Amino acid sequence: MWPKYITEKSLDQFIENALAEDIGDGDHSSLASIPENAENSAYLLMKDSGIIAGVELAEIIFKKLSPSIKVETLVKDGDVVKKGDIIMRIHGSSRAILSGERLMLNCMQRMSGIATYTNKLNSQISHTSTKLLDTRKTTPNFRLMEKWAVFIGGGVNHRFGLYDMIMLKDNHNDFAGGITQSVNATKNYLQRTGRDLKIEVETRNLEEVKEVLSLEGVHRIMLDNMSPALMSEALALINGRLETEASGGITESTIGAVAETGVDYISVGALTHSAKSLDISLKAE
Repeated sequence: MWPKYITEKSLDQFIENALAEDIGDGDHSSLASIPENAENSAYLLMKDSGIIAGVELAEIIFKKLSPSIKVETLVKDGDVVKKGDIIMRIHGSSRAILSGERLMLNCMQRMSGIATYTNKLNSQISHTSTKLLDTRKTTPNFRLMEKWAVFIGGGVNHRFGLYDMIMLKDNHNDFAGGITQSVNATKNYLQRTGRDLKIEVETRNLEEVKEVLSLEGVHRIMLDNMSPALMSEALALINGRLETEASGGITESTIGAVAETGVDYISVGALTHSAKSLDISLKAE
């Protein structure tokens, strides 16, 4: 099942834009060297190990270039794969295979790297009830695929963009004159515009946590750059009244201790901005 932001329309738009960027007025290497009606077979070879992602997308990309192309998927999104595994076979238009090769590999390699890193961090908090979130620290025009990769890797998607949730971070609150002013202005805005959006507020210390708790209408409180000890104090103050999210500088070495505080969510920007792509190759048969 696809996450709600993945639709046929969104995929078509992404693939059309990406192919236009890469092919332009023609894949002249293939047009020049390969006969129009030539057909060949190829396979995808793993050159790294990890969690595979982008399998469904790869098939859609090839079908977009040639509806008659045959794609045999030997794994599914989210499967564990190993170096040396053959994960897909493709047969059909030689030109279509060559024209779609780079887009397909760019997507799958990047997505698989993100899914693999998400799975790794998730395994470090699996003994707790804390959920791992992504952020908006994504590659412009590739957020759709990067968040999909987090989902495939077992993470939970945070808001998709600026439009589907309100997050009042430190700069919002400072520009507005404080947390109380920022929250009150937001509630007035939502009432005035008829929008039903959840409100999250970032806090940097216990005094700000207390201030948020004195207000109505907030759904989640972010505990930003707090040590596990300070976070535990904040969670004791909150006492389950609001959802809680830890954020800021959380690494592989600290994520376990943060989760053990009992925080509901941990958001990690590195899932999408620092994951290493997996190496995958397309080979002619």
